[in-house]
Amino acid sequence: MELSTLAKALAIGLGAIGPGIGIGLIGAKAMEAIGRNPEATNKILVPMLLACAFAEAIAIYALLIAFSIK
Repeated sequence: MELSTLAKALAIGLGAIGPGIGIGLIGAKAMEAIGRNPEATNKILVPMLLACAFAEAIAIYALLIAFSIK
């Protein structure tokens, strides 16, 4: 196996850990908040989706870095 292949695998693998944990925590806390106050669902949903999008962007950056390794 070439070192560049290993570097690509590590870049995307390690780059996906943080966003994966972040999205899990965002979803868990949003569901907890909605469970405590169901009337606030509309106020919680939009910021939750926005935070998930920002966390997912970090994983996309890691993918771009993995593709740029030669």
